[in-house]
Amino acid sequence: MAIGQFTKGVAAGRLDPEQYAENFSDLHEPFTEHEARVEADRCYFCYDAPCMTACPTAIDIPMFIRQIATENPLGSAKTIFDQNILGGMCARVCPTETLCEEACVREAAEGKPVQIGRLQRYATDVAIARNVQFYQRAPKTGKRVAVVGAGPAGLACAHRLAMYGHDVTVFDAREKAGGLNEYGIAAYKAVDGFAQVEVDYLIEIGGIAIENGKALGRDIALSGLVADYDAVFLGMGLGGVNGLHAEGEDAAVNAVDFIAELRQASDLSTLPVGRRVVVIGGGMTAIDVAVQAKLLGAEDVTVCYRRGKENMNASVFEQDLAAANGVTIRHWLAPKRVLTQDGKTTGIELEYTTIEGGKLVGTGEILTLPADQVFKAIGQTFASSALNGSGPAIALENGRIRVDGEGRTSLDRVWAGGDCVAGGEDLTVSAVAAGRDAAESINRALGA
Repeated sequence: MAIGQFTKGVAAGRLDPEQYAENFSDLHEPFTEHEARVEADRCYFCYDAPCMTACPTAIDIPMFIRQIATENPLGSAKTIFDQNILGGMCARVCPTETLCEEACVREAAEGKPVQIGRLQRYATDVAIARNVQFYQRAPKTGKRVAVVGAGPAGLACAHRLAMYGHDVTVFDAREKAGGLNEYGIAAYKAVDGFAQVEVDYLIEIGGIAIENGKALGRDIALSGLVADYDAVFLGMGLGGVNGLHAEGEDAAVNAVDFIAELRQASDLSTLPVGRRVVVIGGGMTAIDVAVQAKLLGAEDVTVCYRRGKENMNASVFEQDLAAANGVTIRHWLAPKRVLTQDGKTTGIELEYTTIEGGKLVGTGEILTLPADQVFKAIGQTFASSALNGSGPAIALENGRIRVDGEGRTSLDRVWAGGDCVAGGEDLTVSAVAAGRDAAESINRALGA
């Protein structure tokens, strides 16, 4: 029984069960066969298509759309999986509005691009639902590769290596494989446990063993992996969280942890949320936690970002999605102090900011917002401490692992890719590309 949306403080069960189900249903309904064919017919099938160039995994987008238009969804799925074995999840979570769809010729001409993401989901869903496997393992090479991290980069790397006949062991610190696809994506973007469905589909190729609950630096060491395996791929993502640098920030909730808890909750009515919520940050995570707080029954949710709208990492689509769900986004505000009383959060003090001499500075003017719950969503950092005690130090750049054009690190027989490497774009699709390409380099190095 719902306790009421307007109950003070942080509380669970604010909504009726039917409301939770409706609020966390699929953000975009999947295309029917007819809808997919109609949408596919909108494609111009461009030569040297700009949408393909904009895709980090370089999927042949005109080809897969043409295959849908000619009633060949399985052929379409193979075209996608050839470049992106996690194409099903990428179809759901990629910011297509700033990648392939933004580059679409129809977007430039009409302001209405072909819905590439939804078409990609249609094709990949058909293949996964039918469990059609397009790849077979090559004869076993006798080579063994360790992959650290069962997120997009690690899984993509593992699948490509297994396809070449190598035996792959994937180590992951969490109880489930999938990385951010399982723990870090807004629940309404990937419903019905799709992250695990995709993992199960991927490992059907064989030759991939996943060992959960094994964290680098705690249960396994890089030096040990290098000694025991022919090659190692590091794809463990980001383990640290940036601080607010505000007084009383210990009272703030880590948005990444909250989203992970929400994703694993079997009953959303048991997840407590504040009546009045403030989120600090301007990226996808900030939007995801803000929208989901609102969908859990929070009465008032405000996102505060220290710079202007044009500087936010969250796409315009994501910002509009937040607004459509009743989330207020305020700009030019930096956190100064999280307010508490008797151990409970009561609000947050923020300072207005401006640009002076090319630098962000505070104006001295303070705004106080009442809040029962404050979330920090200001980015993650690479936890390089996991690499300690592993023999020669691995070279870092800007706090992340330094790699060359093939994903090689400074250590012999060790590659890395995804969010943990310098220059990583913090996108699922970019991590997939990094894992795939590193697997090609590893395969060449193993002499297969």
